[in-house]
Amino acid sequence: MSPRMVPVFLEPTKERKVVVFGGGMVAYRKCRQFEGFRITVVADRTVPGMEDVCDEIVLEHFDPSDISPFLEGAFIAVAATDSKDLNAAIKDSARSKGVLVNSAHGGGDVLLPSSVRKKHYTVAVSSEGSVPAFPPYVAKKIDGFLGEEYDMMLSLLTDLRKDLKDRIGSQPERAEFLAEVLGDEDIWHMLREGDREGAMEKALDIEDGYTQRADSTNPLAQSSHDSAC
Repeated sequence: MSPRMVPVFLEPTKERKVVVFGGGMVAYRKCRQFEGFRITVVADRTVPGMEDVCDEIVLEHFDPSDISPFLEGAFIAVAATDSKDLNAAIKDSARSKGVLVNSAHGGGDVLLPSSVRKKHYTVAVSSEGSVPAFPPYVAKKIDGFLGEEYDMMLSLLTDLRKDLKDRIGSQPERAEFLAEVLGDEDIWHMLREGDREGAMEKALDIEDGYTQRADSTNPLAQSSHDSAC
């Protein structure tokens, strides 16, 4: 059994070059998906609007023997022509140069999943190339399930984590505290009702239990308390 594909999120940067072979709608959609990278499109002609989704267009007809020079400095190559044979040649040429490849006809190193993008997080779904219709169906189901309260919870946890080391010194206890907040149904109910302030108050009440526990087991804190008394 071959190893499963590894789900990875990549940071887009103009220092990473993506070469898209093909100028049709498939290539256009690929450019949209790689937004943020430095994108060069290689094709003999392109659909209207292609110049808006890439950094450079090389209008040139190419054969399998012409592919290699276009791959210089590439991070990822995208085979998005309407020819299965040409896409296979692009894939082989890219791999021979150590360039990752995404292919419209499958069999590449990189697959672009269907994704659900919320304000603070992203969920990605892939069938690992087996059934292309499956990921968008599942992504739509997930999108319908994840209400605004999930964004609010992540925002709440992000605020709670700020300087949390100063308040709860033990990493296992910090993880336990955040997990307890995540599992608190009262907090989820408040977030669903739009009551972020109430949710934060409840979370801070939970945190107080951890900080008091830490103080009770810290001799220095106990000594300071006794001196104050």
